[in-house]
Amino acid sequence: MGKTTTAVNLSASIAAAGRRVLLVDLDPQGNATSGLGVNKNQVTHTLYDAMVDHASLHETVHPTSVPNLWLVPSNRQLVGAEVEFVGIDAREYRLRQCMDSVRAEYDCVLIDCPPSLSLLTVNGLVAANGVMITLQCEYYALEGLSELLQTIKLVRDNLNPGLKVEGVLLTMHQHTNLSRQVVDDVRSHLGDKVYRTVIPRNVTLSEAPSFGKPAMVYDPRSPGAVAYLELAREVLARG
Repeated sequence: MGKTTTAVNLSASIAAAGRRVLLVDLDPQGNATSGLGVNKNQVTHTLYDAMVDHASLHETVHPTSVPNLWLVPSNRQLVGAEVEFVGIDAREYRLRQCMDSVRAEYDCVLIDCPPSLSLLTVNGLVAANGVMITLQCEYYALEGLSELLQTIKLVRDNLNPGLKVEGVLLTMHQHTNLSRQVVDDVRSHLGDKVYRTVIPRNVTLSEAPSFGKPAMVYDPRSPGAVAYLELAREVLARG
């Protein structure tokens, strides 16, 4: 549980605060798409059409069951984008170019990137103003974090000077000594960059995607739903 769970539940929670939110599913697995109840195999237009076939991003925006929340869906078709981008000039800027036409229509745009570094991930980093890093409260939590921070620095130095780390979100927290130790270690290393809100390991967060609903819709009183609503307040307060 990490990036996609956060993308879906944070976008829904910000929308619940009355903001117009667009969630862009940049992961070919399409989990954010199905997590919001959209059938990724039956949508007429996806992010692929905008990034590869030069369709307007407006054509790909799909409504969701959550008021104030819209989705740009994705599916396995997006896997082919990386191959089709080979040899194309400014291929790292394709998503940014697509999004320029819709940014002004939303108060907040969230991008759910693929789980590994790829050209699609680079497109997400180039298109974004900031990055939220999700970190599980597990033994190897800090391993790989330095590499991710270095990647963000490389993108900032070479492709997107305005990119910054918005914050680090601790997820899958349990009431164990190990979880507490991870929280203490991360806070000691990164200080104020770590969000005060910590997302607990919670069965609702695992069940809700199979019903195509964010946790706040599936079970609004669950600890997971409450935590993401609190995170949304913290994110909005940071500006």
